[in-house]
Order: sequence, then C-alpha cells, then structure tokens
Amino acid sequence: MKNKHLDAIYNGLLRENPIFVLMLGMCPTLAVTTSAINGAGMGISTTVVLILSNMLIAALRKIIPDGVRMPAYIVVVATFVTLVDFIMEAFTYSLYQSLGLYIPLIVVNCIILGRAEAYASKNTVTMSACDGIGMGLGFTVALVILGLVREFLGAGTAFGITIYEASAVFEPISIITKAPGAFLVLAMLSALQNKLKMKSATNGVNGGEEKGCASDCESCGGECH
Repeated sequence: MKNKHLDAIYNGLLRENPIFVLMLGMCPTLAVTTSAINGAGMGISTTVVLILSNMLIAALRKIIPDGVRMPAYIVVVATFVTLVDFIMEAFTYSLYQSLGLYIPLIVVNCIILGRAEAYASKNTVTMSACDGIGMGLGFTVALVILGLVREFLGAGTAFGITIYEASAVFEPISIITKAPGAFLVLAMLSALQNKLKMKSATNGVNGGEEKGCASDCESCGGECH
C-alpha cells in the first residue's frame, strides 16, 4: 500500500517541483542563485518557514474564518520568517548579508502562501508537514542545482571551492553569474526536466506497454485534447 506521507514528500520533490515544474518563487530563484551556498541558505530557510507555517495553519484551519483567511496566513508566515531572520543574523551572519532583503521577502513567497491555501487549509497537521518537507526540499534542491551550475560556469568554483582557473583553453563565463545568465540556466534546466518528464510519459509505467498522451494522441482514448 502506498504511503501517503512519503507520496506527499515525493510530490513536492519531483512530481510538482516548485521551480522546474510549477515555476513558482522565481524572484528569489533568479536573484540569490549566484552561488550554491546562497541557494542552499535560501532553500533551507524557506523550507523551515514552509513546514512550520503549514503545520500551524493546518492546526488552525477550522478556527480561522474564511473572510480573513489570507491575512491570517500572512501573519503566521511573517511570524516564522521573523524568527528565521533573527536566527540567521545571529548564527550565519555572512549568509544573512548575502541573502539580504530576500529573507524578509519569504513572507510573500507564492510557494508558501499557495501551499497554505491549497493544501494546509484542507489537510491534517502531519500531511501538511510532509507537504512542506516535500515542497521545501524540491525548492532547495532546485536552488542548489541552479546556483551550482551558475557558480561553476561563471566563476569556476563549487560551494566556494576553486575547481578550475581561467586558461587559454577555457575561462569562466562571467555573464552566467549575472541576471541574463540566471534566465539562461533556468531555461536550460527546465527544458532538461521537461525532456526527462516527456520521456517517462512516453515509455509508460510498465516499460512501454502503456502510453501517455505525449506519445500518440491519435490512439489515445482520452478527451484531453
């Protein structure tokens, strides 16, 4: 029997990855991923806020009136963001300075508010926590991958460690660490993710015995088209 808690985690990590699939939270995604460390810091801090806010909103879902639903969610999220902001300032000051304004902006991150409205307000505390873990991990993994690619191609480093030096053969592509590079790398990674997803749908769940709509629309008996 499928474990619904693990399925909720898997859903956010891969099936509905907030960056590569849902395309949510693009502002911090493009702004802070100049390095893998920055991506990891933003991802982990967002994950903590996402899990805690999901759990509290799920616990209060029958108490919060529908008329003040969104303001209540923002108050809950802002409370946890403030705590994370203070903790990061106290214990990871250099990372705190690197992320700057984007830590307080977690309050209006559409991933957090979206999961609060679409999931936490309708499910139990444990299921909402698993959803927060999955979405948070998916967000973190995407930011780390994006930051690692940009850092490696644009500066020749990985997590601050020098991998290669500029030479006559190859030198870092500085534009990758700038705003245009963020869009370019995100587009390439999203295209790769979509390609892999289409291949999986084409192959089917039983080694090619079943076909998805991506493979042959004419033989598909569904009404999706």
